[in-house]
Amino acid sequence: MKWFNTLSHNRWLEQETDRILDFGKNAAVPTGFGWLGNNGQVRSDMGTHLWITARMLHVYAVAANMGRPGAYALVEHGINALNGPLRDKQHGGWYACVNYEGVIDASKQGYQHFFVLLGAASAVTTGHPQARRLLDDAIEVIERYFWSEQEQMCLESWDEAFSKTEDYRGGNANMHAVEAFLIVYDVTHDRKWLDRALRIASVIIHDVARKGEYRVNEHFDTSWNPIRDYNIDNPAHRFRAYGGTPGHWIEWGRLMLHLRAALEARFETPPEWLLEDAKGLFHATIRDAWAPDGADGFVYSVGWDGKPIVRERVRWPIVEAMGTAYALYTVTGEAQYEAWYQKWWDYCIKYLMDYENGSWWQELDTNNEVTTKVWDGKQDIYHLLHCLVIPRLPLAPGLAPAVAAGLLDSQAK
Repeated sequence: MKWFNTLSHNRWLEQETDRILDFGKNAAVPTGFGWLGNNGQVRSDMGTHLWITARMLHVYAVAANMGRPGAYALVEHGINALNGPLRDKQHGGWYACVNYEGVIDASKQGYQHFFVLLGAASAVTTGHPQARRLLDDAIEVIERYFWSEQEQMCLESWDEAFSKTEDYRGGNANMHAVEAFLIVYDVTHDRKWLDRALRIASVIIHDVARKGEYRVNEHFDTSWNPIRDYNIDNPAHRFRAYGGTPGHWIEWGRLMLHLRAALEARFETPPEWLLEDAKGLFHATIRDAWAPDGADGFVYSVGWDGKPIVRERVRWPIVEAMGTAYALYTVTGEAQYEAWYQKWWDYCIKYLMDYENGSWWQELDTNNEVTTKVWDGKQDIYHLLHCLVIPRLPLAPGLAPAVAAGLLDSQAK
């Protein structure tokens, strides 16, 4: 039974894409895109986060390129928010969180700024007249404050005035830097973004994770030495969980295959380890995190021995797993990856998809019942786009550029 690259499966993916795009448009608020609750309504108590607004700009840039009515207006809305309420016009960069009354969190977070970079680059593909200026501004901030020429890696965060940076280096922020750099390369054709992405992947994955059975360490000191006990007293942290976060391992695998494809598109021979490590990350995620306690689903985090720590099943890991399964199938042609993809879709249909309130549930407990231990609400639809649109595209160029180039379903029969 074949699903990949069939028009029949792709038509189903498109129907689900339209359902979640319709859900996501409810997030638009005057300050950007808000935090959506489980009922699909904005939670005003959560404020307007930079990472959500930037990710939703990226999402609706893809939707606009798919010809979805109303999506371009949401692209413009996102650009206006990033040029308006969320922007620090005094010190530069963007605030982490605002609300109707002003700034809630004035810190400058690398994780969030890399999503600004991604959103702006994706918006450029729509032809919006302000998108390229926004991208140029984002590149300037990244170059000045978040890319370290000395370390050849990305810094984590700064205070409001960009006067003090954190004595911590984060794998999560650097992973999303790789994601953004790939799209910036597609838009600018500047080779340095591929070089930087390759450097980050080589440090975090090939140098460190590979030596640890592909259990990806995400917490480092300023010399890029792993901090293995980081947040041991707060293991369910949303962005800096203690131990390994397997959803990131498998997400890394897909990004490395996009990087590999981008190098091949330049008629270059990519390092063999990009594919080797992508496979290693995929299978390590299944080994440690898929149904370790007997119930289906990916646990949120594991220890360095591979044993579960936070057993809740959060939505985004399985979504990213499906995208990586497609990417590995595309490169290898091995049926095992399509088999996993089908198994995971069956799980999502059974447990995660919410047809009554819209979108998908964000978190399930060990019995696959809805819970809110790590995440409360449905935040945004960024991760969902990956399992719905990426399986309809080649691996290069990246998401929004590929859709803009008319490559959607170009491989389907």
